[in-house]
Amino acid sequence: MHDMMYLAIIWGGVFISSYMANKTKLTPVLYFLAFGSVMVNMGILPEESSEFIKGFAEIGIILIMFALGFEEDSSHFVKGIKRSWGIALFGAIAPFVIAYVATWHFWHDARLSMMCGLAMTATAVSLTMVSLKSENLHTSAAARGIMTSAILDDVASLVLVAIMVPVATGSAEISIAGIALILFKTALFFAIVTLLGIYIFPSRVTKGIFRYFPFVNALGLKDLLSTSNGEKATLTILLVALLVSLLAYYFGFHPAVGAYMAGLIMKQEYFNFSQTETAEHYDNTKKIIDDVAFSWIGPVFFVELGTKLIFELDIFVSVIPEIIILTTGLIFAQILSAGLAARYTGSYQWHESVMIGIGMLGRAELAFVVMDIGMRAGLFTTESFYTLMCTSFWLNICVPLGIKWWKPYYSGQKKMAFNIGKQKIMFSKPPEPE
Repeated sequence: MHDMMYLAIIWGGVFISSYMANKTKLTPVLYFLAFGSVMVNMGILPEESSEFIKGFAEIGIILIMFALGFEEDSSHFVKGIKRSWGIALFGAIAPFVIAYVATWHFWHDARLSMMCGLAMTATAVSLTMVSLKSENLHTSAAARGIMTSAILDDVASLVLVAIMVPVATGSAEISIAGIALILFKTALFFAIVTLLGIYIFPSRVTKGIFRYFPFVNALGLKDLLSTSNGEKATLTILLVALLVSLLAYYFGFHPAVGAYMAGLIMKQEYFNFSQTETAEHYDNTKKIIDDVAFSWIGPVFFVELGTKLIFELDIFVSVIPEIIILTTGLIFAQILSAGLAARYTGSYQWHESVMIGIGMLGRAELAFVVMDIGMRAGLFTTESFYTLMCTSFWLNICVPLGIKWWKPYYSGQKKMAFNIGKQKIMFSKPPEPE
């Protein structure tokens, strides 16, 4: 019964947070995180969530990422990957270096600093995408740049975990075979997703060897969605999302990555099984998915994430200088590295580059996994653990606030320009040509 009571408290907090967000014109994510943190520190929510709440939160982030991918155009996403390699590379190196140097200065432990640098490397894309969604920017060029960069960043982070965690914990030596296996599994996962999108999902396959197999042509996603005249369409695509999420988890990714990819390879034309009700089937399904993702299941993930920040006043006060230095350093390093990379390796405009830099600030899944590994291995002191937890929390807070602040400049409603030498650089969106 406790699980039901905790869920009722969380849903009550989601309702209040959504109301406050509407009144203050801020993203609900900010209030979800704050509510989770307040409730756990007041002792109302437990410090360690039950398996039920954890599983419910996991389903929530899967639904959120699937809903976001469902709205995106796959062709735009592919083009975004080609422009995002520099953002992923430099946007990961800079925070790693800052975190390593800062924590070395604080505690003079190379293995601890290595784990801290790794924890601060990967971007929490789910937080950013939901924040962009609340500002109606989730299908923008900047959003695609953030999403594609984060996926590449996730791949690189998996490789770094394989290399550095065994070295830092002293549990094993670097294994070339282990690294090669991760790279192979990564390539295989994206190959399978591509295969699904190009050959399996379409109802009538006219490419490759699949055109010779009639049963493939008879069991496309369109045919499955048309079961019972579309009454099972929502169930069908959610099942697909869950299966691809499980596939991603098997290959070493967070399930949310798989959910986003599943949504990405869905097409509105698959709902074209009724001559008169195509738009109705698609719109109804999309409305249901958006409702569960952004209104009552998805928000549980962010409230549960907020419960990770537990305050013990004496320890918290003792590490305030470390938190301020590390948080400030990471904010500047992340925005500068990702923003400059977006501008000069991805050819994004300045207003898009700044938004990408802000959107890469969040830290969540991988950061907490690495912190958990470090605590279990005895590498993290209580002070270092609190420093990383509080830093992650403030970085996550900066994402919705930063996106909200930059939106007027991104849309061109406000102007920002600086004179650098004899050249005037317009950082806000330039005016449309007449």
